[in-house]
Amino acid sequence: MVPDLTMRGQDDPHGRVIAARPPTVGQLAVRVSDLAGRPGPWWRLVRFDAAGPVHVPLDEATWLTTWPPGSGATVHAQVGTLIAGELAEVTIAECGVTERPLRANRVRVHAGPHTLTNPGPAFAVSLHAGGTPPAVPAQRSSAR
Repeated sequence: MVPDLTMRGQDDPHGRVIAARPPTVGQLAVRVSDLAGRPGPWWRLVRFDAAGPVHVPLDEATWLTTWPPGSGATVHAQVGTLIAGELAEVTIAECGVTERPLRANRVRVHAGPHTLTNPGPAFAVSLHAGGTPPAVPAQRSSAR
């Protein structure tokens, strides 16, 4: 008799793992693609602030970022996609600096930190997963 190793799932066929494993880059890419294709549950969470990028966590591994015109920041995500607006990606490698416009709903996988800038006249919205989620800044008080 040959045991069926697929009964418990491919991640842990013998049930020996105590802690959950972090998602693979492929799993993160699928998650970002699925979220980008179904914005209904999270689109209401998008926040716009002309002072700078706003990061909105969706869960422990994914977050949204809104980018005002002219803003930019270094992103430490492993996977990302542009949802709306314009973003340009700047990567620095041994062979030089590369700047390229991102296309909406194209999931990109990154090997390291990269800089995103919004060269357009309107806000941009992007979705990210993996890596280090940015710290959510404290809410600004309207009272002075």
